[in-house]
Amino acid sequence: MSAVAVLRAADSERQQRHAAAALAAAGVRAGDRLLVSAAASPDLLAVVLGALRTGVVPVVLDPGLPATERAALAEDASPALDVGSEPGRLLTGTDEADLADVPLARPMHYTSGTTGRRKGVWSGVLAEDDARALAAEEISLWGFGPGDRHLVLSPLHHSAPLRFAIHTLLAGGEVLLPGPFDVDRAAAAISTLRPTTTFCVPTHLQRLLGRGDVDWSSFRRLVHAGAPCPAPLKHAVLDALPGGSVWEFYGSTEAQFTVCSPADWLAFPGSVGRARPGRRLETDDRGQLWCAVPPWARFEYWRAPEKTAAAWRGDLVTVGDLGRVDDDGVVWLDGRREDLVISGGVNVYPAEVEAVLDAHPGVVESAVFGVPDDDWGQRVVAAYVGSADPTGLAAWARERLTAAKRPKALHPLAELPRTSTGKVRRLDLPGVLGLPGEAGVADG
Repeated sequence: MSAVAVLRAADSERQQRHAAAALAAAGVRAGDRLLVSAAASPDLLAVVLGALRTGVVPVVLDPGLPATERAALAEDASPALDVGSEPGRLLTGTDEADLADVPLARPMHYTSGTTGRRKGVWSGVLAEDDARALAAEEISLWGFGPGDRHLVLSPLHHSAPLRFAIHTLLAGGEVLLPGPFDVDRAAAAISTLRPTTTFCVPTHLQRLLGRGDVDWSSFRRLVHAGAPCPAPLKHAVLDALPGGSVWEFYGSTEAQFTVCSPADWLAFPGSVGRARPGRRLETDDRGQLWCAVPPWARFEYWRAPEKTAAAWRGDLVTVGDLGRVDDDGVVWLDGRREDLVISGGVNVYPAEVEAVLDAHPGVVESAVFGVPDDDWGQRVVAAYVGSADPTGLAAWARERLTAAKRPKALHPLAELPRTSTGKVRRLDLPGVLGLPGEAGVADG
């Protein structure tokens, strides 16, 4: 197995200055976008932070994207510079540039949408006061400091793991990069390198606890999100780790909504905690959750004003999740939206997968849904009408979709179940096909 990269804040700071100088020399200015699609590495973090601390907005893409999807997102983002999978090419010079104390922007991540078209989450260049408030909020909430060793378990093209790594470095701590998740490598890193913090999804926890030999005693804060955590697993994690160390939150690529302490979860098991500091949650008459956020947490959908308008109501924002806020201020998620499958902490929108399957010449129409999976929470499954052979259709999907979005099974049907108005009943498909069904909640 490859060695774990240990990144110290002081070493990264020098690399960030080199990156900032290289960006300036290339004519990249504040407000411009820098496209990068690279695996987690010290170089990636240096380039992302060097950009952010000069007001350049890194657009961080999944390095595993199929070429056609990457090309479409690159065209949409209109970057001033695209360094692809080689962020290190910005670190070869000797020149250094000055950096702001804090990031002057948020990275732009693309999030899947119910229409199948991915949306860029854009915050632009922040005012100085807002930039300082944003960094202070994240560092204060999780208590990051110079003594922290943060273990990266999730890909850095996702917003939460990148946010945790960035703010650990800004607070003077170290970041441990063991590479793509491998349970043996992660267990060894935990037991030997003694991390103090990590961000993970329930799939990571299930696999690590399944070993039974991980020494968790070094953690002061383990934070999980990205998918619902089954109660038995949550209790096992709480028992295995030091008291008070296991926290979770509910949020999305767009915004962060709640934080749930161990005490709150034990008092209100199954909840996602209370509104994050500086926020307020409420529901509308449809049960949709809306969150009032501070100025530094505002965003828009890149080049999609109609989607931006639908997401905002004054200072309240929604990502479409359903839930309730009880009299104690505790937030509960009441149901998984039919248009969302969460597999290993990755949001998969059926419409996006269906658009790829429906483009196959042998498919008349398709419907994508999730079924329970012991390892991943849910796995993606598809039913379709048409003459396509399942093996050939699987190959078609493999060329056009990232691994998390590829259907793990493809079922040909004579017709899809529909409502009286003609809408496909995705949630009926597990029963039609004799597969296990699931009721659950959405957790961003």
